[in-house]
Amino acid sequence: MKTIDEQFYEFGVVPVVVLDRVEDALPLAGALVKGGLPCAEVTFRTDAAEESIRLMSEAYPDMLVGAGTVLTTEQVDRAVAAGAKFIVSPGFDPEIVDYCLEKQIPVFPGCITPSEVAQAVKRGLKTIKFFPAEQAGGVAMLKAIAAPYTMLHFMPTGGVNPNNLKNYLEFSRIICCGGSWMVKGDLINSGRFDEIEALTRQAAELVKSIRG
Repeated sequence: MKTIDEQFYEFGVVPVVVLDRVEDALPLAGALVKGGLPCAEVTFRTDAAEESIRLMSEAYPDMLVGAGTVLTTEQVDRAVAAGAKFIVSPGFDPEIVDYCLEKQIPVFPGCITPSEVAQAVKRGLKTIKFFPAEQAGGVAMLKAIAAPYTMLHFMPTGGVNPNNLKNYLEFSRIICCGGSWMVKGDLINSGRFDEIEALTRQAAELVKSIRG
Protein backbone atom coordinates (compact mmCIF):
# COMPACT_ATOMS: atom_id res chain seq x y z
CA MET A 1 0.00 0.00 0.00
CA LYS A 2 1.50 3.33 -1.07
CA THR A 3 1.62 6.15 1.44
CA ILE A 4 -0.24 9.37 0.72
CA ASP A 5 3.10 11.11 0.17
CA GLU A 6 4.06 8.49 -2.42
CA GLN A 7 0.73 8.92 -4.17
CA PHE A 8 1.12 12.71 -4.13
CA TYR A 9 4.54 12.37 -5.75
CA GLU A 10 3.15 10.12 -8.48
CA PHE A 11 0.35 12.55 -9.25
CA GLY A 12 2.62 15.61 -9.21
CA VAL A 13 -0.48 17.80 -9.18
CA VAL A 14 -3.41 17.58 -6.77
CA PRO A 15 -6.56 19.25 -8.12
CA VAL A 16 -7.94 21.76 -5.61
CA VAL A 17 -11.71 21.67 -6.03
CA VAL A 18 -14.50 24.03 -4.96
CA LEU A 19 -17.92 22.41 -5.33
CA ASP A 20 -21.03 24.54 -4.92
CA ARG A 21 -23.45 21.72 -5.84
CA VAL A 22 -23.41 18.13 -4.65
CA GLU A 23 -24.68 16.92 -8.03
CA ASP A 24 -21.37 17.98 -9.62
CA ALA A 25 -19.29 15.73 -7.37
CA LEU A 26 -19.55 12.45 -9.28
CA PRO A 27 -19.12 13.80 -12.83
CA LEU A 28 -16.14 15.79 -11.59
CA ALA A 29 -14.58 12.76 -9.92
CA GLY A 30 -15.12 10.77 -13.10
CA ALA A 31 -13.39 13.44 -15.17
CA LEU A 32 -10.37 13.48 -12.84
CA VAL A 33 -10.09 9.69 -12.80
CA LYS A 34 -10.42 9.39 -16.59
CA GLY A 35 -8.00 12.28 -17.04
CA GLY A 36 -5.30 10.46 -15.09
CA LEU A 37 -5.32 12.36 -11.78
CA PRO A 38 -7.48 10.26 -9.44
CA CYS A 39 -7.17 12.66 -6.54
CA ALA A 40 -8.80 15.82 -5.21
CA GLU A 41 -8.53 18.27 -2.37
CA VAL A 42 -12.16 19.30 -1.88
CA THR A 43 -12.24 22.64 -0.10
CA PHE A 44 -14.49 22.65 2.96
CA ARG A 45 -15.61 26.22 2.34
CA THR A 46 -18.96 25.30 0.74
CA ASP A 47 -22.08 23.56 2.04
CA ALA A 48 -21.68 20.90 -0.66
CA ALA A 49 -18.16 19.83 0.39
CA GLU A 50 -18.97 17.22 3.02
CA GLU A 51 -21.52 15.28 0.96
CA SER A 52 -19.37 15.64 -2.17
CA ILE A 53 -16.44 13.97 -0.38
CA ARG A 54 -18.78 11.17 0.72
CA LEU A 55 -20.12 10.55 -2.78
CA MET A 56 -16.70 10.69 -4.43
CA SER A 57 -15.14 8.36 -1.87
CA GLU A 58 -17.95 5.82 -2.15
CA ALA A 59 -18.11 5.82 -5.95
CA TYR A 60 -14.32 5.83 -6.44
CA PRO A 61 -12.79 4.02 -3.42
CA ASP A 62 -9.31 4.04 -4.98
CA MET A 63 -9.42 7.79 -5.54
CA LEU A 64 -7.37 9.87 -3.09
CA VAL A 65 -9.94 12.37 -1.79
CA GLY A 66 -9.09 14.83 0.96
CA ALA A 67 -10.53 17.95 2.56
CA GLY A 68 -8.96 21.38 2.18
CA THR A 69 -9.54 24.75 3.84
CA VAL A 70 -10.18 22.91 7.10
CA LEU A 71 -10.42 25.50 9.89
CA THR A 72 -11.71 23.59 12.94
CA THR A 73 -11.37 20.19 14.59
CA GLU A 74 -15.12 19.75 14.10
CA GLN A 75 -14.56 20.03 10.34
CA VAL A 76 -11.78 17.45 10.63
CA ASP A 77 -14.24 14.99 12.18
CA ARG A 78 -16.92 15.66 9.57
CA ALA A 79 -14.48 15.40 6.67
CA VAL A 80 -12.95 12.13 7.87
CA ALA A 81 -16.40 10.65 8.60
CA ALA A 82 -17.35 11.51 5.01
CA GLY A 83 -14.32 9.62 3.69
CA ALA A 84 -11.53 12.21 3.48
CA LYS A 85 -8.14 10.49 3.53
CA PHE A 86 -6.16 13.63 4.35
CA ILE A 87 -6.66 17.11 5.79
CA VAL A 88 -5.23 20.36 4.45
CA SER A 89 -5.40 23.70 6.28
CA PRO A 90 -4.54 27.10 4.78
CA GLY A 91 -2.36 28.08 7.73
CA PHE A 92 -0.54 26.43 10.60
CA ASP A 93 -3.19 25.89 13.28
CA PRO A 94 -1.58 24.00 16.20
CA GLU A 95 -4.96 22.77 17.46
CA ILE A 96 -5.88 21.20 14.12
CA VAL A 97 -2.42 19.73 13.54
CA ASP A 98 -2.17 18.23 17.03
CA TYR A 99 -5.71 16.87 16.79
CA CYS A 100 -4.98 15.13 13.47
CA LEU A 101 -1.68 13.73 14.72
CA GLU A 102 -3.36 12.39 17.85
CA LYS A 103 -5.94 10.60 15.69
CA GLN A 104 -3.33 9.53 13.09
CA ILE A 105 -5.03 11.51 10.33
CA PRO A 106 -2.62 12.69 7.59
CA VAL A 107 -2.48 16.48 7.82
CA PHE A 108 -0.77 19.06 5.60
CA PRO A 109 -0.86 22.52 7.22
CA GLY A 110 -0.08 25.67 5.27
CA CYS A 111 3.23 27.27 6.21
CA ILE A 112 4.77 30.46 4.85
CA THR A 113 7.41 31.48 7.42
CA PRO A 114 10.40 29.72 9.03
CA SER A 115 8.60 29.96 12.38
CA GLU A 116 5.62 28.02 11.06
CA VAL A 117 7.90 25.48 9.39
CA ALA A 118 9.74 25.05 12.69
CA GLN A 119 6.46 24.22 14.42
CA ALA A 120 5.77 21.55 11.79
CA VAL A 121 9.24 20.05 12.23
CA LYS A 122 8.79 20.04 15.99
CA ARG A 123 5.70 17.87 15.55
CA GLY A 124 7.44 15.42 13.24
CA LEU A 125 5.62 16.35 10.04
CA LYS A 126 7.39 15.26 6.86
CA THR A 127 5.37 17.18 4.25
CA ILE A 128 3.69 20.58 4.55
CA LYS A 129 1.75 22.90 2.30
CA PHE A 130 3.47 26.09 1.10
CA PHE A 131 0.68 28.62 0.69
CA PRO A 132 0.10 31.00 -1.01
CA ALA A 133 3.08 29.92 -3.10
CA GLU A 134 3.39 32.43 -5.93
CA GLN A 135 2.22 35.38 -3.87
CA ALA A 136 4.84 34.59 -1.21
CA GLY A 137 7.76 34.51 -3.61
CA GLY A 138 7.42 31.24 -5.47
CA VAL A 139 10.22 28.72 -5.89
CA ALA A 140 12.95 31.16 -4.83
CA MET A 141 11.24 31.82 -1.50
CA LEU A 142 10.52 28.13 -1.00
CA LYS A 143 14.15 27.17 -1.63
CA ALA A 144 15.28 29.74 0.93
CA ILE A 145 12.85 28.46 3.56
CA ALA A 146 13.55 24.80 2.78
CA ALA A 147 17.34 25.07 3.08
CA PRO A 148 17.62 24.71 6.90
CA TYR A 149 14.91 22.04 7.07
CA THR A 150 16.46 19.22 5.08
CA MET A 151 13.98 16.63 6.33
CA LEU A 152 10.89 18.34 4.92
CA HIS A 153 9.02 18.10 1.63
CA PHE A 154 6.60 20.71 0.35
CA MET A 155 3.30 20.98 -1.49
CA PRO A 156 3.13 24.49 -3.01
CA THR A 157 -0.39 25.76 -3.67
CA GLY A 158 -1.59 29.15 -4.85
CA GLY A 159 -0.82 30.57 -8.27
CA VAL A 160 0.60 27.32 -9.64
CA ASN A 161 -0.29 26.81 -13.31
CA PRO A 162 0.97 25.00 -16.43
CA ASN A 163 3.42 27.83 -17.16
CA ASN A 164 5.30 27.60 -13.85
CA LEU A 165 4.70 23.95 -12.87
CA LYS A 166 8.08 22.92 -14.29
CA ASN A 167 9.90 25.42 -12.06
CA TYR A 168 8.26 23.90 -9.00
CA LEU A 169 8.51 20.20 -9.81
CA GLU A 170 12.17 20.45 -10.78
CA PHE A 171 12.96 21.36 -7.15
CA SER A 172 13.59 17.99 -5.49
CA ARG A 173 12.02 19.00 -2.19
CA ILE A 174 8.60 19.50 -3.79
CA ILE A 175 6.46 16.39 -3.60
CA CYS A 176 3.57 17.81 -5.64
CA CYS A 177 1.69 21.03 -6.31
CA GLY A 178 -1.90 21.95 -5.58
CA GLY A 179 -3.60 23.39 -8.64
CA SER A 180 -7.06 24.51 -9.68
CA TRP A 181 -6.59 25.40 -13.35
CA MET A 182 -8.10 22.09 -14.53
CA VAL A 183 -11.11 22.37 -12.19
CA LYS A 184 -12.08 26.04 -12.49
CA GLY A 185 -15.44 26.99 -11.05
CA ASP A 186 -16.92 28.13 -14.35
CA LEU A 187 -16.12 24.75 -15.95
CA ILE A 188 -17.73 22.86 -13.07
CA ASN A 189 -20.76 25.11 -12.78
CA SER A 190 -21.49 24.93 -16.51
CA GLY A 191 -21.07 21.14 -16.59
CA ARG A 192 -18.10 21.13 -18.94
CA PHE A 193 -16.65 17.92 -17.54
CA ASP A 194 -15.20 16.86 -20.90
CA GLU A 195 -13.03 19.98 -20.80
CA ILE A 196 -12.03 19.21 -17.22
CA GLU A 197 -11.03 15.70 -18.27
CA ALA A 198 -8.96 17.10 -21.15
CA LEU A 199 -7.23 19.68 -18.94
CA THR A 200 -6.58 17.01 -16.32
CA ARG A 201 -5.02 14.73 -18.91
CA GLN A 202 -2.80 17.60 -20.09
CA ALA A 203 -1.72 18.24 -16.49
CA ALA A 204 -0.88 14.56 -15.94
CA GLU A 205 1.11 14.47 -19.19
CA LEU A 206 2.94 17.66 -18.22
CA VAL A 207 3.99 16.07 -14.93
CA LYS A 208 5.32 13.03 -16.81
CA SER A 209 7.25 15.23 -19.24
CA ILE A 210 8.87 17.04 -16.30
CA ARG A 211 9.62 14.09 -14.05
CA GLY A 212 9.99 11.38 -16.66
